Amino acid sequence: MPYHYAVCAHSPARPAAVFAALVRAATWPAWSPIDTAALEGGGDPGEPQRIGDTRLFRTGRAVSRERVVELVPDQRLGYENVGGPFRSYRGTVELAPAPQGGTTISWTADFTPKWRLTGPLWSRYLTRFMQRMADGLAAYAAAADDRAPAG
Repeated sequence: MPYHYAVCAHSPARPAAVFAALVRAATWPAWSPIDTAALEGGGDPGEPQRIGDTRLFRTGRAVSRERVVELVPDQRLGYENVGGPFRSYRGTVELAPAPQGGTTISWTADFTPKWRLTGPLWSRYLTRFMQRMADGLAAYAAAADDRAPAG
């Protein structure tokens, strides 16, 4: 059975600043509950990711492998969880100019757990965890955007 979560956050930063943090795996430990980030097969996690890149995120003892499947500059990042506790998992982070200025961050996913009866648990856990991710990204991008030269 498929499950879904959706969380939102607002950042006073421009969509370009939010996107710049989102597509660099090396920034994730600075703004999220994730402890470490790397790229599978090497590569510089500080560089913008490309479609096909697989990112490795470690939180405690858990490791998440996520393949980048969609990039629309300053608007969208799509990824799939590779392995782990899901039969399928497709996440999307949408960025849109907010009416009050800054950026609206919408982080959603559709997923199917490998083990029966774990869907409601994963849905609750991921909703809380991803809200922390979206809020952290919003704050980090705002601070980075404040430091960026105007132009």
